[in-house]
Amino acid sequence: MRRSIGVDAGGSLVKIAFEEKGSIHYKTYPVEDIDTLVNWLKLSASDAIFKLTGGKANYLKERLGNESIMIDEFQTIVDGVRLLLMEQNEVINDFILVSIGTGTSIYHVQKDHNERMFGTGIGGGTLIGLGAKLASTSDFHQIIKLAAKGDHKRSDLLVKDIYDRHSPPILADLTAANFGKAHKQNALKEDLLASLVQLIGETIILLASSAAQMKNSKTIVFSGGTLAGNTVLKEVLLSFQEMLGYQMIILENGEFAGARGALSTEV
Repeated sequence: MRRSIGVDAGGSLVKIAFEEKGSIHYKTYPVEDIDTLVNWLKLSASDAIFKLTGGKANYLKERLGNESIMIDEFQTIVDGVRLLLMEQNEVINDFILVSIGTGTSIYHVQKDHNERMFGTGIGGGTLIGLGAKLASTSDFHQIIKLAAKGDHKRSDLLVKDIYDRHSPPILADLTAANFGKAHKQNALKEDLLASLVQLIGETIILLASSAAQMKNSKTIVFSGGTLAGNTVLKEVLLSFQEMLGYQMIILENGEFAGARGALSTEV
């Protein structure tokens, strides 16, 4: 049997999944290095079938030729998430899937059916684009590192800031206005980046919880490349778990869901 390689070519990263010696292995390439990736695939896996998905999949197919097959993007993400959940010993038959890549897509996944509900342009592209304006770097890992040193409360206007010494009708530490104190010039760039991550996380949580309410789902599963190594965003998302009452799961290797789903697709 010919070996297969699953490739998820997204807007920012190209993710690869392949099996070797009975184990699944993963690799990531910046989309800017896609031509280098093509050369590596041709040299190291010339006998393989490439199962392609994602926004840049058509470009890869043109470069890889007849040994490549296009796979439906949304279905591969869901299939990959199911496999990754099984590896975490999680058996869930009804959940909201939040895939945070360059943008964010939200799905309702059931045992025998799934649908993409809606999406938002808020995601990793927002983090890098606005992060570059706030901190003069477009390096994802550097932005996250700086955000981890900051405190969004020095930049965001909180409910307790408005009510001062009086008791507010809602939780005092909730954000009343993202970046609502940034103009007072007390915030450092690290604080501004922490506020940016907070804004992204709060927006995604709002949409995810709305989807869960619409579908009466009790579990929200998060995947996608923007979560890779992003402890700050993970903490923002999970901070709402108790307040909202949903089980929230952040997938290990969730950034490879599309590639893993493509790899497992029978053709």
